[in-house]
Amino acid sequence: MNFRRKNIKKQHCEAIVGAQCGNAVLRGAHVYVPGIVSASKFMKAGDVISIYSDIKGKCKKGAKEFDGTKVFLGNGISELSRKEIFSGVPELKGIGIRMTEPIYLSPSFDNVLPSYLFLQNLPSAVVAHVLDPQPGEKILDLCAAPGGKTTHIAALMHDQGEVIALDKISKKVEKIKQNALLLGLNSIKAFCFDGTKALKLDMVKDAEGKPPFLPDSFDRILLDAPCSGMGQRPNMACSWTLKEVTSYPPLQRKLFTVAVELLKPGGVLVYSTCTISLAENEEQVAWALRTFPYLQLQPQEPQIGGEGMMGAGLSLEQLKQLQRFDPSVVPLRDTDIDSLRDARIEDMIWLANKDCIGFFIAKFVKCKST
Repeated sequence: MNFRRKNIKKQHCEAIVGAQCGNAVLRGAHVYVPGIVSASKFMKAGDVISIYSDIKGKCKKGAKEFDGTKVFLGNGISELSRKEIFSGVPELKGIGIRMTEPIYLSPSFDNVLPSYLFLQNLPSAVVAHVLDPQPGEKILDLCAAPGGKTTHIAALMHDQGEVIALDKISKKVEKIKQNALLLGLNSIKAFCFDGTKALKLDMVKDAEGKPPFLPDSFDRILLDAPCSGMGQRPNMACSWTLKEVTSYPPLQRKLFTVAVELLKPGGVLVYSTCTISLAENEEQVAWALRTFPYLQLQPQEPQIGGEGMMGAGLSLEQLKQLQRFDPSVVPLRDTDIDSLRDARIEDMIWLANKDCIGFFIAKFVKCKST
């Protein structure tokens, strides 16, 4: 959880970062050189700097001052001078400003036990447990990058079996491979491949085990679908257009159809998103149950999130089988640490479980062959 710090004194020397960099800072990151858009004219290494986020993306790269809309993120110490930051040297990708007084007390976990830990938000960790992979099974992570859920799945299987991870962006696939190597997981095989084309249409068996795959090939499938990402938080600014938001449901259904075909009879399919949109969550579940009558909605373990949202035509019993993590249900705002010292353990657990990103999870079992 984030707790706001009070009485942070703003400095005369300042730097402007982009909205995405600002989001990362609010989540505990330092400021990396590529994220710095503007810096004061005489900024030197070692200076105390006030950091602001350009939430509308109006600041020009390399500007010496900026009077547009900006949000204060806290103070830090510059690792480099202004001249070094905007020198154009491509290898300058490290920390530009080390945060010392962020407005929220979200600690940085950069390079903390990298060979042992892969940090995830709570719902992302829950997804792997809901899938419940077993040693020796063949698992498909259809949209896998950057690989947090993939590695968690492999670890739950004790690295015994096969975890196929697909993503259509090559750099993201390399990241999956790096994470698997770093954590010493040998059961993961990552491929640069479009998940919508992962179903093999001809019946000639591919002995190499590469995509596309024959129908009924996997014991369990995770479809952590591309989505509008409206559950991500903190978020400095909203740049979504209606066209962008409405483009996701058709893609999700295309991927879901492929996943159903690739799943063995009796197999488990888990569908998840990091958005709070009804159209991308409960409406997709209702569509799936209508379109594939041999799919059955299943209860989930662990059940930490809230029930599904009404409005998609699902029954109350079906809504109870879904998990929805929704930041809007948390009533506390600008909470001070001191105010929670006398809180009950049950209340603290409730806050920890609910005060996270927006997320959605549905679990299905395939009852018979298509």
